[in-house]
Amino acid sequence: MSNSKLDRLQFLLDKKKFADSEWENRGLNPSDSDLCEYMEVKFNACLNSLIALLKANYSEKILKNDLRKGLKSFDKFKFDTEEKEFICDTFLEISKVIEIDFKNDLNRWLYGSLLNNVFKFSNFLKGKEKIIETLSQNCTKCKSNLETFILAKENTILESDFLIVRCKSCSEFNLIDNGPNVKQLRFGEYELVEQLPKSNYDLEGAKIRLKQLQFFRK
Repeated sequence: MSNSKLDRLQFLLDKKKFADSEWENRGLNPSDSDLCEYMEVKFNACLNSLIALLKANYSEKILKNDLRKGLKSFDKFKFDTEEKEFICDTFLEISKVIEIDFKNDLNRWLYGSLLNNVFKFSNFLKGKEKIIETLSQNCTKCKSNLETFILAKENTILESDFLIVRCKSCSEFNLIDNGPNVKQLRFGEYELVEQLPKSNYDLEGAKIRLKQLQFFRK
């Protein structure tokens, strides 16, 4: 049994996974509240089951089967594309916590068997070419690796904004400065909380805002 894994699953269980702010972080309007509650209940049932299995030291095979059972409990015809992608991203996050390779199951659920093979081939051809640079720093609390994947750069962009983010492993707030020229990026194991324009914040001001969030949101 891994206390780290259990803590991270418990964090996901306690978290409001489909709150309005979570949809907004994805650039989406929130879905119907009843549907969001349905998704929360389904995921919480899955997380409770996984926590019990992990405490009892069940095998990787049992954990993966339980994850599959949780995925099958979602009737995908209830959801639109963006909702299904959100569900898959959440299952992927859970699978990473318990160190289970679950991508093929998620692709089959999302696209069907035929399209799954097409997407696997497409992803193989693309590889990781989209990521041109990976920036990394450790969470100030749990030391987890907080990676930022740079997908595009542009010389005319002198400075990117300060980012206040929340570590997915321990929920601690951290300050990230990705430096100049960043045009497009993707987050790793953290969630965006606030974006602080450098036109309004210097480093000291960003640190003050970070401490405010650490104090008031805990």
